[in-house]
Amino acid sequence: MFINHRQEQWPDCLKTAEFAYNNKVNTSTKVSLFRANSGRDPRIGFEMRKKGKNEGAETFVKRMKEVQKEAQVALRKSQKETKKYADRKKSEAEEYCIEDWVLLSTKDLKFQMVGRRMEKLTE
Repeated sequence: MFINHRQEQWPDCLKTAEFAYNNKVNTSTKVSLFRANSGRDPRIGFEMRKKGKNEGAETFVKRMKEVQKEAQVALRKSQKETKKYADRKKSEAEEYCIEDWVLLSTKDLKFQMVGRRMEKLTE
């Protein structure tokens, strides 16, 4: 929505679009890509900086594992829901035995019609 009618500005806006995409909360994982990768949301510039000491490596690793675990649980839940809705329209597969007769469609097969008079008999 920030590109002019000649579409010459999109390279300038690409970094902003990438940041917005990575900062958006994913519907499947329920966390943003920034939070999933670093354990925290990026500082956009509107928030005041918090004074305090840096967290230790062990605390950071523990927090990252919690975020990743939450994302995995949310992703599994999303996969189960997707499977449930996909399986509603799924029908049982037909079982065939050796020497069963079946009809095959040749619609997508390309035959050379050399010496044949009627093409409709090949479909």
